[in-house]
Order: sequence, then C-alpha cells, then structure tokens
Amino acid sequence: MRKQYNLTQIDLSEKSGVGLRFIRELEQGKQTLRLDKVNQVLSLFGYEAGAVPITKSDDV
Repeated sequence: MRKQYNLTQIDLSEKSGVGLRFIRELEQGKQTLRLDKVNQVLSLFGYEAGAVPITKSDDV
C-alpha cells in the first residue's frame, strides 16, 4: 500500500510516527511486531489489525 500511495519508507515512518527500522521490519515480514505500532501504520490507510476468534470448519 505504501507504494500505491507513492510513499517512501521514510515518508511512511514520519507520517505514522514509528521508526524507519520498524517500517523495514514490517515490510520484510518480521514475525514479532508490536500490534500498537502496526495499527499506527495501518490507520493511515483506514485499516486496523486485531484479534479475531478462531473458527473451526466443523463448528456449524
């Protein structure tokens, strides 16, 4: 989404209020990231991440 909005990693870092290192780790798919910081970035694009219940296919 960053590229769709023609933002550099630095631009995204500054606009979202998180560090450049965090943006790089996010884009590289780091397995452990702080959810609050992820949501700071996502909020610029109108999204939010959160916990959702797990549903099993046999639960009907």
